[in-house]
Parts: sequence; structure tokens; C-alpha cells
Amino acid sequence: MSAKLLCLILLAGCAIAAQEPSDWIQLFNGKDLTGWTPKIRGYAPGENFANTFRVENGVLKVSYDGYGEFKDRFGHLFYKEPFGYYIIAVEYRFVGQQAKGGPNWALRNSGIMIHGQDPYTMPKEQDFPISIEVQLLGGDGTNPRTTVNLCTPGTNVVMDSKLITTHCLSSKSKTYHGKQWVRAEVLVLGSSLIRHKIDGETLIEYVMPQIGGGSVSGHDPKQKQDGKLLDSGTISLQSESHPVEFRKVELLNLAGCMDPKARNYKKWFVKAENHTCQY
Repeated sequence: MSAKLLCLILLAGCAIAAQEPSDWIQLFNGKDLTGWTPKIRGYAPGENFANTFRVENGVLKVSYDGYGEFKDRFGHLFYKEPFGYYIIAVEYRFVGQQAKGGPNWALRNSGIMIHGQDPYTMPKEQDFPISIEVQLLGGDGTNPRTTVNLCTPGTNVVMDSKLITTHCLSSKSKTYHGKQWVRAEVLVLGSSLIRHKIDGETLIEYVMPQIGGGSVSGHDPKQKQDGKLLDSGTISLQSESHPVEFRKVELLNLAGCMDPKARNYKKWFVKAENHTCQY
């Protein structure tokens, strides 16, 4: 491990220890989809087919009651602002029955997409954004099934100094059956390190996320520059045919003003963006 990476990890640890609840940015405001843009396969960005993404009773819901057949209409709900250095946390649960015609692998399946492409660069027929997926899975009531796994639509990562081209890798989490709420967290340090966590336990970590591989279709070839490192990008939530709910989507930004003389200095920032300093 390089000295620079070790320093980043230590600083990120300070961020977790030093932050207050008010320091987290609430990406989901609990009222509506302000700040979010849907992109569903077969439709233009901003078109929320069949009201797939909606807010009811303070919960962000992914629903398919207006679909009939699912017809591979995979969707993503994109936050308006890209980030590169941060901790993101979601509290999610799976409910109800899978949409008719949804693939078997998509049962109780959703995800947090990070380091993703801009939805406005996605053609109508693109299925998944080129991104890194923190895969969220629920148990089927009987069999073990891990969550916060890693999937890589149009990307690869490096683990133990080896380029990983396998599309999905399982974590070692326990299985979460039923409708229980689960809190997942992801530490993202640009292209230096990404960690998937539940209950403070690191379950997967990797470095050098980059464009490459397959498992994405319908994309503009100009957007798939294989080998390009990903150090920032969009954040989105998936719709893959099973109803899922999010009661919290929050982010602790680790990039900002690192001048202690500035009013908006935070001691846990690990990435300097001193053009944002306020005096």
C-alpha cells in the first residue's frame, strides 16, 4: 500500500469519527425527486415511464405496477451532481413481487451505481450506465445470498494487483431475508480505493476502477474508452424489476476546501478543492 493511499485512508477514518449528522448531504429529501433524473431503457433521460420512481410517505420507491411485462426496461435514477471522494450510505429494503417477465437473477436485486456516466450520454436503448455497481440483494427466504456485491457494467477493477474482468463478485455478507431495512455504506476515494461496507465491516475493496469489459449494451462507443481510470462520476439507484424502497440516501463529501483559514474548511476532507474556499 502506497504512503499516499494510507494517508487517504487515515483521513477518511477521521471523517467518519469527526463528522456530525448535519454534515451529511441528504441526496433524497424525503418529499419528492428533486435533484434526480430517471433514465429507463427505451426512453429518453427524464422520462419516468409508468411512474417507476416515486415518493410516497417519505420513502423513495421503485415500482412496476404500471408495467405489465417488464420487457428488459432496466432503469436508473441519477443524482444531479457527480462526486469523486465521498462516503455514500443508503437504507433499503425489498418488498412485494417481482414484475412479470423480470429475469430470474433480478429477483430482489437493485444497486448503487458509482463513478457512472452522465445519463444524457446514454442512448434510449442503453441498458446500464458504464459504472461500478454496488449490488444490493435480498434473500429469497431460504438460501444464502450476499449483498453489497461488486458488478461491473462496462468496467473492470484491480484487486490484489490483478485486473478483475469477472462481471460480478460476491461479498461475504450475511443474508437479509424479508422486508428488513439494511444500511449499506461505500467509501469512495477517487480511483485510489473503493470499499463496500455494512455495519462498519468492510466486505469488498478494490482499486483502479476503469472502463473496460462488457455487460453493457446499446451504448455510444465513444463513451466506452477502455482503460480510462474512473476517479469520479454520477451516482444512481437501479430499477431491475423487483420493487425496492429507499428511506435514506445520504453522502458525506470528502472533497472541499482544505485551507484552515477558510470558513468552510473541514478537517476530514481528503481531496483539496480550494476553489470552493470561502473567507
